Amino acid sequence: MGVVFQNLFFPKKQAIIFATKGVIAMVMALTIAMSLNLERPYWALVSAIFLQLRPQSGLVIEKAICQIIGTIVGGLFGILLLTQLILYPYLALGALALWLGVNSALSAMVRQANFVYAFAMAGVTAAIIVLLVMVTPAMVSSQSIFDIAQARVSEIIIGSVCAGLVSHLFWPVKVKHLLQTQARSVINQTLHYLVIELDSKGSHENRHQQIDGIMATLGSINEDSSAVRYEGPKGPGRSRAANQLSQKVLSLLALIQIIGRLQRNHEDLITPTLDKLISKLKHVFAQIKESDDFDYCAEQVKTLRKELTDYRANTVCDSPFESHMLNVSLEVAADLTILLRAYRALEERDKTLLNAPSMLTYRDPLAGIIVGFRTALVFSIGAFIWINTGSSAALLIMILPVIFSIMLARIPLAILQVVIKRLLVGVVVAAIVTIFYALNLLSQSGGQLEILLLVLAGPYFLGLLLLADQQTLPYGLGFCIPFTILVRPSTDMSLAFSIDYTLSSAMAIFAGVSILFWIFQLFTGPSVQLLVHRVFKATYKDLLEINNHPTPSIWYNRRMADRLIRLTNYDQGSHSRVITDLALTALNLGHASVRLNSICENLAGNTKLKYLNEWQRTLADAFMLATKGKFNNKFKQASDNLYEELAQTVDDSNQLEAIKGMFIRINLTFERSASKIN
Repeated sequence: MGVVFQNLFFPKKQAIIFATKGVIAMVMALTIAMSLNLERPYWALVSAIFLQLRPQSGLVIEKAICQIIGTIVGGLFGILLLTQLILYPYLALGALALWLGVNSALSAMVRQANFVYAFAMAGVTAAIIVLLVMVTPAMVSSQSIFDIAQARVSEIIIGSVCAGLVSHLFWPVKVKHLLQTQARSVINQTLHYLVIELDSKGSHENRHQQIDGIMATLGSINEDSSAVRYEGPKGPGRSRAANQLSQKVLSLLALIQIIGRLQRNHEDLITPTLDKLISKLKHVFAQIKESDDFDYCAEQVKTLRKELTDYRANTVCDSPFESHMLNVSLEVAADLTILLRAYRALEERDKTLLNAPSMLTYRDPLAGIIVGFRTALVFSIGAFIWINTGSSAALLIMILPVIFSIMLARIPLAILQVVIKRLLVGVVVAAIVTIFYALNLLSQSGGQLEILLLVLAGPYFLGLLLLADQQTLPYGLGFCIPFTILVRPSTDMSLAFSIDYTLSSAMAIFAGVSILFWIFQLFTGPSVQLLVHRVFKATYKDLLEINNHPTPSIWYNRRMADRLIRLTNYDQGSHSRVITDLALTALNLGHASVRLNSICENLAGNTKLKYLNEWQRTLADAFMLATKGKFNNKFKQASDNLYEELAQTVDDSNQLEAIKGMFIRINLTFERSASKIN
């Protein structure tokens, strides 16, 4: 609560600007909606409020587009449902519950919050239209259905457009600046991790704490990079530069752990040459991490890459491991070079980086089914209450909790409990402010729009101050949305001035959010163990087909990024962090497989290697065995067969030694990973 008072009475400058822009957007939305004589102009306010959750121009524009598309789709479905099932109300409610469940399940298949919101609007807009028609069945006609649908869609679109215009015209905040900040953060985090990973005395906790931070920042970059494309002609280029940056961070994580794990677990394999190499890498990474000068950092990486290239060309390695580690070090330097270029491309267009695709969301149908079921259940409970009570206020149980059910589905249960409790506090405060302040003053006014706006501006400004801070956002959201629905600002406020209706509406909103809280408690979804197993199973399938794609490294990174984020989130309560280690191992195995196939293609040319596909299958099988705590010698046998075949086909001893070192290292990784599970 201390943060709440701090934000209300001692707000930061950015929060004041945010709240001011929000009030302007809501004033515009309400004024336009009322001037067009729309029946429920307060839905334009609700629309504008939801668009304030992320103030950056690109994100607001993207959310506005998603909201408009979702609203139109929901409106069309609502009209279709009413024209077909208006004579069968129970079937109509059942179909509506199914529609909400499907949209909720689909929302669980995307990562960007704006796309989640599009599905939420598609579901809720249909619900609003259908329920408002069913409230007055005696007045139902084709014309009335169309009028209600048109009004609801118009109200929501007006709110979206007003919020987008205000975000663009008044004190605009750009996504590109946010992405640049996130890029600096993730580069620093990655460099810090590289130093920690190469420090033989570094702690297990520090390494995983750094990994958690990197994954969280990559998640933010992935979510925001799609919105930056709406910010001018350079936007699409910046979006792809951000994608390239994410790609190279993942590649660096896949590579550097090879050296780090070798140091920690197999000191006997560290030769003087490797020890000198690791010290050199650690020194350069530490220098770059401490510098804020981009040109200096780029020069240091360029020098490192040249030194490693010359050393590799002029050195005869004493062991397969040395040869393999030199190749790994060269790849680290190459990826770090592109990483820095990608950061620079966020400010200046770099056409050579414009082919980097975005990360893919990991889609688990089982998780989607659970999310869809919860939303449909919340709606069904509300429908049951409405049918048995006949109270129009009960309609609110079928609207607001459904929106929150979809939007909060990705939040971990422990955090979700806190969020919903804060939403409930906001609902209570909204009811008190509505009855004792807003409606009390408005009932004494002459119904003038100016007075209405002045009375509402203060509470909205305070609520938006809370929305501006991530910690107090649930309080602000729980206040602003119910406050709007309870006041019902419009030309006809007779229902709002009826104290019994206002109180019953407030109780319905509170009851609906409380029901949602218990639904989340009772239906928590699949267990962490099952979700982790499904992620690893999907990764196993990718390892089998990774080399069937034209750009296998990019293809694999795109698919692994969201999985890594999910797995590190699942694993944060664990002390051993074995799931995170296995996830990083999976990332590394994909890159190792791609490198091996590339080397084999260069060495063997058109010669078909009989054991290469067998090696790939055995690699994937060995990974799945390791996730279950099992290990066998099949991978070693497949590696020996492939090595012997290569030795008979080609005569490049340096490359053969590097491949042999790779096989030894991967086999040691499987053995170590299986032992950790046990």
